[in-house]
Amino acid sequence: MRADYLSAHEAAARLGVSHATLYAYVSRGKIDSRPGADGRSREYRADDVERLIERKQAGRGAAQGAAHSLTWGLPVLETRISLIRPHGHYYRGESALVLARAGASLEDVARLLWDSQADPFAAPPPEHWPDPVSMLLRQRGLPPLERTAAALPLLSLHTPYTHSTDPAQRREYAALLLRQTAALLCGTRPERRPIHRLMADNWQRGDAAFAALVRSTLVLCADHELNASAFATRVAASTGASLHAAVVAGLAALSGPQHGGAAARAHAFIQQAVRERRPADHVRERLRRGDELPAFGHPLYPEGDPRAAVLLAMIEEIRPRRPGLLRIRHLIEAVKDCSGREPSLDFALATIASLYELGADAALSMFAAGRMAGWLAHALEQQDMGGLIRPRANYAGKLPGRHD
Repeated sequence: MRADYLSAHEAAARLGVSHATLYAYVSRGKIDSRPGADGRSREYRADDVERLIERKQAGRGAAQGAAHSLTWGLPVLETRISLIRPHGHYYRGESALVLARAGASLEDVARLLWDSQADPFAAPPPEHWPDPVSMLLRQRGLPPLERTAAALPLLSLHTPYTHSTDPAQRREYAALLLRQTAALLCGTRPERRPIHRLMADNWQRGDAAFAALVRSTLVLCADHELNASAFATRVAASTGASLHAAVVAGLAALSGPQHGGAAARAHAFIQQAVRERRPADHVRERLRRGDELPAFGHPLYPEGDPRAAVLLAMIEEIRPRRPGLLRIRHLIEAVKDCSGREPSLDFALATIASLYELGADAALSMFAAGRMAGWLAHALEQQDMGGLIRPRANYAGKLPGRHD
């Protein structure tokens, strides 16, 4: 048996529980299992077992548990939106990888993430922007993310249902906001046609294969559990802020170089490496200097980010001879040979932007447009759950003096 999986007896013994309790953990998605080598028994992922043990131990001290939770640590909030496994992520139990491959649109995924009973996209969006937003769109020098972050609070002043408690109205509000976000990122007007078509035509009009690639990208970006931007969105939503205000918090978090901004760093890395005669020499020189290799490796995917694998495979299928692809392929191989790391989603986004000569802003725009569906799902769920997210700090500074 491979070391990364345990038998039922070993897993139950490590946890100190019965086999029945072990099976209950599996049914609740806390432990991943697979068929054993004999085809009759099952094996249980060792990392998931160790994570449960850590959670039990941390739970014995609230402060210790909270400290362990803040950086790729223990779960801190309950959600029904998405689940991450080492082999891929799921939207309400449905594989995001399968949805991307099967032709699902971002709107399809939004309906799923929002648990919509009716179609929130049935109503067409307004044909014209409010005057303050039109003025922003005329400022051509504004980067897409900054333009969108500035416009969204203004749009909330002209949007119905901003504080409605009716589930259908709140989802119609979210659908309008998702369409508006995509249009703002592209500097155009919201439309009724699918979001991936609007965005693809903004960059490569009439290219059906490229539109399919954008569609899959948006689907794979739609949510990724409690990442920094989703958490920021939930914190804002917990205060009673409108959906517009909550997702602006998400946009702000996404802009950081350790989150969505990593796609821009990956784009710069690709541009530098492909100009070299031998990309492998560029990689070795960076490592020799102690420089990072942006967008390679992911803490939740030790064997490689499956989102990147799907998108890079799609690129190979669409344009296997596209100029520059061979050198990017050599770059990926060089990084793997030198460090053992595989490309992440950010690298795949940067690859698309590089091969189609779109610029780094396009990579971040695709990420933001897709992830907006997930932020809205988290905001809606947080509003349904209620309660203010307000953790306590463990003060480690200078203590006040004693008062006599």
